[in-house]
Amino acid sequence: MSGQVMVFAPAPQLTVTIEKRGEGQEIHLHPGGQGVWQARMIAALGLPVVLCAAFGGEVGQVLEPLIAAEGITVRAVLGQSHNGTYVHDRRGGSRIDVAEVTGDPLSRHELDELYGVALAEGLTSDVCLLSGAAHPAVVPPETYRRLATDLGRHGRRVIADLSGEHLHAVLAGQPYLVRVSHEDLGTGNDLDSLIASVCRLRDAGADTVLVTRAQQPAVALIGDVIYEVVTPKLEAADPRGAGDSLTAGLAAALAAGDPTAEAVRCGAAAGSLNVTRHGLGTGDRGAVRQLRDRVRLVPIGSVAPGERGSAEGPELRTTTQELAERVELP
Repeated sequence: MSGQVMVFAPAPQLTVTIEKRGEGQEIHLHPGGQGVWQARMIAALGLPVVLCAAFGGEVGQVLEPLIAAEGITVRAVLGQSHNGTYVHDRRGGSRIDVAEVTGDPLSRHELDELYGVALAEGLTSDVCLLSGAAHPAVVPPETYRRLATDLGRHGRRVIADLSGEHLHAVLAGQPYLVRVSHEDLGTGNDLDSLIASVCRLRDAGADTVLVTRAQQPAVALIGDVIYEVVTPKLEAADPRGAGDSLTAGLAAALAAGDPTAEAVRCGAAAGSLNVTRHGLGTGDRGAVRQLRDRVRLVPIGSVAPGERGSAEGPELRTTTQELAERVELP
């Protein structure tokens, strides 16, 4: 087992943040976007990570070396489609959006080349993490279905962190695990609604499901048991990026050979730690290890074993069918 994670990050962004420092100010320039933040956290946890992405325009020329400087192996597709950029002003303590350009949709030739690069790297990795772009139009949903299908049929464990049409498409590829927020599902965050959602996501193709819900415990379906993922309370410096760090920690633990339940605990610890920091996708390996011991998986129900065998667990408050009738996935 190589322990490597392949991150499919189709179109990274350049992030510019203005902050106050003493009587003056400073400007931070970093690579960003969901896949970059996830790759950064995986690298921080000590796992080899390769990021497959497309780069184009002036921003693309700047981004590639910035990502590589963070200890992330970059497999770049160079093209004409421009990468996106955003500028945030945090001098007043809160985040103000100054400007954002989401980036161009990738051309057919760029998509074909990026697909080939991601497939090649994914086949030599233990875990493949499929992340989204800043705007849904950058990459068509069908790309995720095909990639999940091709990697999965060759024995790779695919994790998807997507929403909307892209989530629906990747489910058809039967990924090993999906992580999604309850906001992206468009459901309530009460347990009955979340249990219905995880059951529907399982039925749609995911083997393992993790639904996060901001400051409240996430809900996970692992095997035939549904859990609440209870994390230690920490003071938040910046709540953004917790979900991406959670997915990254989970992917790193799976690639390191941990069982799924332990990987969920590692992911929850990484997500909890990230909110105590201002940098997205940042963390300390030792701190994540300590927090991991304080994450609890509390069983709250079980699904009918069906073809899975005779896994035991607490019974649901009501049947899965009754719950599923209350909630419709988008």
